[in-house]
This record gives sequence, C-alpha cells and structure tokens, in this order.
Amino acid sequence: MLMLTTHLPQGRLAVVARFLLTLIALNAAVRLGLLLFNGDLGFFAPNRLLPIFGIGLLFDLAAAVWWLFPFLLLVALWPARAHRSFRWVAGSLLLIASGALAFVAASEFFFWNEFASRFNFIAVDYLVYTREVIGNIRESYDLRPAFAGIALVTAALFAAQWRPLRDAAQGEALSRRQRVAIVVAAFVLPVLSFYLVQPRYKEFTDEAQAVQLAGNGHYEFWSAFRNNEIDYATFYRSKPLAHVYKVLRAEYEQIGPQRFTANAPMPIEREVLARGPEKRLNVVLVTVESLSADFMAAFGNDKALTPNLDRLAQESLFFTRLYATGLRTVRGLEAVTLSFPPTPGNSVVKRPNNGKLFTLGEVFNQRGYESLYLYGGYGYFDNMQDFFGGNGYTVIDRLAIAKENIHHETIWGVADEDLFTQTLQQLDQRHAAGKRFYAHVMTTSNHRPYTYPEGRIDIPSGSGRNGAVKYTDWAIGEFLRQAKTRPWFDDTVFVILADHTSGGRGKTALTIEDFHIPLMIWSPRHIKPARVDTLASQIDVGPTLLALLNVSYRSRFFGHDILHEGPAHQRAFMANYQTVGYLENGILVELRPQRRWRIVDAETGKERAADEQGTRILDEAVSHYQAAAEAYRSGALVVPGKP
Repeated sequence: MLMLTTHLPQGRLAVVARFLLTLIALNAAVRLGLLLFNGDLGFFAPNRLLPIFGIGLLFDLAAAVWWLFPFLLLVALWPARAHRSFRWVAGSLLLIASGALAFVAASEFFFWNEFASRFNFIAVDYLVYTREVIGNIRESYDLRPAFAGIALVTAALFAAQWRPLRDAAQGEALSRRQRVAIVVAAFVLPVLSFYLVQPRYKEFTDEAQAVQLAGNGHYEFWSAFRNNEIDYATFYRSKPLAHVYKVLRAEYEQIGPQRFTANAPMPIEREVLARGPEKRLNVVLVTVESLSADFMAAFGNDKALTPNLDRLAQESLFFTRLYATGLRTVRGLEAVTLSFPPTPGNSVVKRPNNGKLFTLGEVFNQRGYESLYLYGGYGYFDNMQDFFGGNGYTVIDRLAIAKENIHHETIWGVADEDLFTQTLQQLDQRHAAGKRFYAHVMTTSNHRPYTYPEGRIDIPSGSGRNGAVKYTDWAIGEFLRQAKTRPWFDDTVFVILADHTSGGRGKTALTIEDFHIPLMIWSPRHIKPARVDTLASQIDVGPTLLALLNVSYRSRFFGHDILHEGPAHQRAFMANYQTVGYLENGILVELRPQRRWRIVDAETGKERAADEQGTRILDEAVSHYQAAAEAYRSGALVVPGKP
C-alpha cells in the first residue's frame, strides 16, 4: 500500500487518483459481496473468478471516468493560490460522492435480491415510479440497518480520503499545459467510455449470473437508460423482409379454417372462421401476479399452497405446458392483450404510439361487449391507464374503491379480495344494464412485501412468498364462489393464468423453467374439463379463447388456437429484455444484440450445432421477431379508422 501511495500523482491530482482507487476498490467489494450473496461457490473457481473480476475492472473503469469528471475540472480550473477554498469545495464534493456511492452499493444488493441482476431497464423504470418503489422497499425491509450501513460506508470513504485531500490542496500549482491536458481528459475519457466499452464485452460465458457479476451497476444503469428501446433491424439477426414474410406466411397457412386478407399491411392478416355458431358468453380473464407453475400441486408442489387452483385445474381446460413471454407484468399484459411476441426492449404497453391497436378487447368491442381492465393498483403505474384506455378498455383501478372497502393494501395495490369484490360489483352493474362484458383483472398481492389481511390462511402475513401465493389462491377461490351466486355466472367463461413467474434466476439468459405458467379456462356449463399438454405460448391465450367461443374475426394476432392448431406447431416465445427466444422441439434459439444468436438444448442450456433442424428453427425465430418488430414500427397493428 505504501509503494502504491508513493507512485500516485502528487499535488491536487492526488485527489483524483485516490478517488479513482476508491471507486475501483468499492466496486470490487460490491462484486465480491454479490458473488457471496449469490451463494454459488462454483464461481470461486479460477476460470470463472478471474474473468468476473478482470472484465469487471474494465466496466468499473468505464463507469469511473464519469465520476471523475467534476474532480478533474475542479483540479484544472480552481485558482492555484486558493488552497483553503479548494480543500473545502473538494471535500464537499467528496462527501457527496461518497454518500452517493454508498447508496448505490446498498441499492445493488436490494436489486440483486429481487431480480438476480445488476441494474437494468427495470431500474430505469423504477426511477420513474419512485412512489411505488420507495414504498415497496419501506414495506419490505427494515431500512434502519441499511441506512446505518450507508452512513458508515460514507464516513469510511470520506475519512480515508480527507487527510490526503487536505495535504494535496497545499501542493504545487499546475502548469497551463497540465491544466489543458486535464480539461481535455475530463471530456475525452467519458466519450471514449461511451463508444468503446460495449455491454457485450462482459458476455464471456453463457452463465447469466457470471455475466451479471462481471458488470458494473453504474454502467449498467446508464446503458439501460439509453437502450430502453431497441430497433430490431439494426441490432438483431435479420433477413430480407420478403424472405421473412414468406417463412411466416408458410407457418400460418397450416392454420385453419381461415382466409388470408389480400394486400394487407401484415402478411398474416387473415379472416379466422369459426367452427360453429358463436357463443355470446361473458369473459373474465384474471392474470395473477407471479404465479409460477411450480407453486401448484398439479406440477409437483407439496406445500398445499394452491388448493383452490388445483381443484379448478381438475374442472377446467388445464394447459400444462404454457410459457410466459417475459418476466414482468407488462410483458404478460402485452402477450394476452395483443397476442404479440416479446420484441427486444420494452413491452408495447410502455412504448409510445401504442393506442388504437388490434387487441383482444377490440374483438369483443366489435361484438357489442364492454371491455374492462380492473387493477388493484394505480393505473398510471407501468403506463397501464394510457395503454388500456387508449385501446378501448374501461380502466378501473384502486381509485374506484372506497377507503372503507379496503381490508388491506400495500404500495402496489389493494388486497386481492378487495379487487375481486370491486370486480363483482362492476360486473353486476354491466349485467343489470344488459351489457355483455370482457373483464381483464390484474392482481397484485403476490408481490413483496407479501402482506395481506390476517386470518384468511394459515400462514402469517408478511412471512414470505408462499403466504402470498396461498392468500391469492384463497382470494381467487372466494371470488369464484361468490361469482357462482350471480345471475351472469352460467353464461361466463373464466380464464386464470399468470402474468409471469416468480423466477428469473437461471444460469442462462433464458432458462425455460423461469417462464412456465399455468392456464385454466373454466365454464361449467360450456367447457368440458380436459388436460392439454401441448407446448404453447402466452400469446396463444386470446386466439384459443376466441376459438372456444366460435368467434369469426379478422385477425392480426401472432398467436394461434392451442386446441386445434397448437398440436401441429408447438412453439413458445420468451424474452429477457435484450435476449429473445424461440422454443420448438426441445431446441431454444436465442437472438441477441450485435446480430448474435445461439442454438441451445432447451433442457441443459448447452449450445448445439446448427444442423438442418436447428437452422430451420433459427429461420422461424428470426422471421417471427423481425416481422413483429416491423409490424409495430410501421403501424400495421393499428386498426384503420378506429376513433
């Protein structure tokens, strides 16, 4: 340490040098802490540990040059003789920077605990929804130890540098040439960092956790900020559109009965023809927060968390191999509402120009139904109000629920039982007015801090995810029990599925178990119970429901009817922000930025050769994602003449 100190720049530049060393040491400590927190001791093997810290150092330096900017300008521009004022200004800047660094370091551990990732686009979104995020943290954690730790780290960082800074303030004045060089460096280094260091540099392995550990939270945040929307044609493997449309059309030509629309803006626009007389039934579709398939006894869980859903599975059309398109609520809403693959970047729910689109609600609206979106939280969160409201849905959120009717609430929303009570009231009103309804209900209780009204189940509120799952199951059971007493029940179809799973911690970017969700379609008078083991995607839910109701309609959906078309072409779509995947015949194709792609074995995650079958599936994957991205970009999803 003494040798290192003697080789540091002298004078005021020592302030910059010491701060740089502090940044590197702190980021290395955070990386080591996250590695230990991750709990996989295999990462300590030299062939994994050295790249994690070596590549991590590159990203630490890339982030550090941005932090050094104000210090470099201060050293170069502050008057040479103003030693005292320099010391206090530099000290104040150092104190602020130390506090910010300590806060970010602590935040990284909270974020890793929730998402098993360095900061990403979710962190960018959360910067917008600070009320929910801060509220969730306050409800989920005892922040006193965290703030005490932040204060201690801030004090330690500041104390370690204050005396050297004070001494450096007395150093010899810099020459004009040195000052100019420092100013140039202050501006050039961030520019070089921005253009030369790319996110792909840390992808030295296919192990997702190792890749995340090699990153840097500061760098990842700003990278996600500037890449929150990603143009598919620019960054991903693509083919000429004529080829893409030919491949896609061939996929959908096997689906029937249907008629393709001539001269349509989308190659798969078609008239879907019903197989029988239309059933004008009400529909209640419930997307359940974070309901992984493995919570249910039907999929092997032995903790009795979902007795109501397991009983419902036996009475329903029960789909056992359905996969969510993403790991966030907005992805699930996108898939169910638009029947649209998860194109790279943000969900369409959060993108601009996402109104007047062809949606499941639009199909029902065209038949005189009223489409409703009922949510236990505030509709502005994740842009739900604008998206659903701009696509013909009546949006009803927690603002519509009187305070005295709320048994429990968290920052995310009211207890699921209160949401379902509100739903029953709204559906009763529509029925009394003689209206058919399609109601999409989004729950919130299965979310950290995992609290709910006491006395409902045998697991104490706030004790963890299992309790939240069991409470949500109880609330769904009560909702369906009460719905049976309503005059509209016999003519209503209930659809229960998850928005996404509670997973997302696999060793690969797309671990298929992290996307496995249940789907049940229940209507005792109209739908016979059956188990459906066809591999399918969340984007297929809408077309399958419409097929069960024998609805003929002009479709722009990318999904298909699981029951009739699904067995002939079993595939699923999934995405983790920048990586999008296509699963078929046990083969998973991953498409990544910089036009990179992999063909892997879906079960093991190991890369496999691009043989004839793999190449064909790769071509299908590219065609689906490129066509979907182009459809949104070109406005082909917009319904012509829709007010």
